[in-house]
Amino acid sequence: MPRLHFDVPARLCFSTDIQIYISHVNQGGHLDNAQLLTLVSEARVRFFKALGYSEGNVAGHPIVVGDIGAQYQSEGFHGEVMSVSLEPTDFNRYGFDLAFQMREKASGRDVARGKIGIVFVRPEAKKVAPVPAAFRERLAEVFGA
Repeated sequence: MPRLHFDVPARLCFSTDIQIYISHVNQGGHLDNAQLLTLVSEARVRFFKALGYSEGNVAGHPIVVGDIGAQYQSEGFHGEVMSVSLEPTDFNRYGFDLAFQMREKASGRDVARGKIGIVFVRPEAKKVAPVPAAFRERLAEVFGA
């Protein structure tokens, strides 16, 4: 199976800083795989909050993560501050990808990149729902996306 490769979009509309705590570090002394997903998930929650939404109600619909992929560029270490930048890309009928890039803030060193597949859901039926027009409008209003 080929290795995962993600290109970083030219534009990243949202960025947030998150420090690596000791609980994020594995026995090898660097950022643990599962904890990378935790940091990226925190950035995703902050992205939706910046738009005025919670993940349980994005323009009237909850969202779920359909898939996630990550590619390491370098190690992250305890105490470093990661700048996690996000950009909504590849919209389809039921969702979009949220591309991410994680860099160590002080040096700008690339640590990881990847994407999170976001899917909108109709809660009453527990089935996929079309991307709400109000969400697309809010993206354009806040981030010019």
